[in-house]
Amino acid sequence: MSLGAPWSGPLEAQPPVQPSGRGKVYAVKECFLTLQGEGVQSGSRAVFLRFSGCNLWSGREADRATALCRFCDTDFVGVDGVNGGKFGSADALAELVERLWDGGPEQRLVVVTGGEPMLQLDRAVVDALHQRGFRIAVESNGTLPAVDGIDWLCISPKAGTQIVQRAGDELKLVWPQEGIDLAALEQWDFGNFLIQPMDGPQGSVEAAIALVMARPKWRLSLQAHKVVGLA
Repeated sequence: MSLGAPWSGPLEAQPPVQPSGRGKVYAVKECFLTLQGEGVQSGSRAVFLRFSGCNLWSGREADRATALCRFCDTDFVGVDGVNGGKFGSADALAELVERLWDGGPEQRLVVVTGGEPMLQLDRAVVDALHQRGFRIAVESNGTLPAVDGIDWLCISPKAGTQIVQRAGDELKLVWPQEGIDLAALEQWDFGNFLIQPMDGPQGSVEAAIALVMARPKWRLSLQAHKVVGLA
């Protein structure tokens, strides 16, 4: 999931994830202020909070060919990105998000992503962000249940994985993907059904347009941040 840029596999490759509560450490790849570039909320000012680690790919190129997700365009390995690091409490993480917002209390939006954010996102972080007036949007692959309290949930399913989170605000399908049952997805409980052309392969835009023309339940979604040069 490529989600904008700052203004200025194997499970062993994932950060350790501890139960919510005392002693938990949150591993963050990067955190920055930008514009949301994808989906229904495209164009919105937002702080992006990218957690490290994913359960569908290690993030190492050597593992891509055997990964459950092979087309990821995001670096989520480690904690060495902009404002990245390890945070010893939900409050410390929320304080960073608030500082980066650098604005008033209106329309505060944080987009929580990864990797796979549900590996680390918990109710403590949700509550700490809400206490600071943020609406919380999350982008997940849907293979883990969503934590309670999220304000906007986007699920981006990957072919060949078991999706357990089949309800939310936005279903965003990267296209084309072999092995996707569109009719089955259309029965899931989402408010918006979006098709996003896969970045890279020739003909993906045309394939996405053709799908929307054939199945009007879906809408075309483009990566606007790349169009305007934020990625």
